[in-house]
Amino acid sequence: MMLRFFIGALVGGVLGYGMYRFVGCSTGACPLTANPWISTGYGVVMGILLAGAGR
Repeated sequence: MMLRFFIGALVGGVLGYGMYRFVGCSTGACPLTANPWISTGYGVVMGILLAGAGR
């Protein structure tokens, strides 16, 4: 069970950082994609939630 959450957090973090890196916001007006810490943290949270929903 914990492995599922760990993998979800890892995949979500990578996708969140990818969203910052490849989609990004050059003006800084979008709080989610303008900061790598926020987008990665959001990805981790979403990954954990989706990993738990697959039960």
